[in-house]
Amino acid sequence: MLTTLHTAYSDTRAADLAWALGREPLPALAVLDLHLAGARLQLRLLGASHQVLLEEDRGSCSETVACMPGSSTPLPLGVSKRLGDWEYEFAARVETLGAGSFAGRAQELLALVADHPHGLAGTFPGSPHAFTAMLAQRTEGQVRWRTWHAYPQEGQLVVTRTRVGVRMPAAVL
Repeated sequence: MLTTLHTAYSDTRAADLAWALGREPLPALAVLDLHLAGARLQLRLLGASHQVLLEEDRGSCSETVACMPGSSTPLPLGVSKRLGDWEYEFAARVETLGAGSFAGRAQELLALVADHPHGLAGTFPGSPHAFTAMLAQRTEGQVRWRTWHAYPQEGQLVVTRTRVGVRMPAAVL
């Protein structure tokens, strides 16, 4: 699903993004509710930020990547945590691209997400390459999502990937 986000572009720098786990739902500009083989997943666009809410019989998980006033947790390169019966893994990277490469990559990503049944993307007024996009899937008992946060004025694309799955018991030798 592709939508235009009718709001001012507020998260204006990739370096301003922060990560948080376990936050309450924040006001969203666009929402996509998904049911993926027993998992309820809500993809939420918060301006140039995102929030994912996951619920399953085994528990729930909330991931937020946004500009959060007062947050002291910058966007990490990677996180691995145990959440009850789940293992949670998060990774982020920043791609810096030239103007032509950025425009091409933006068009490619928006086309990928716009028509995908588990995809949500929002573009901002003023620039066709200012967007936030999310794509989710469930494979082999794990829920996975990827996100892209575009900052055309900097030529930067923040890419995240997350995996949440059942923790496997340690093998006994």
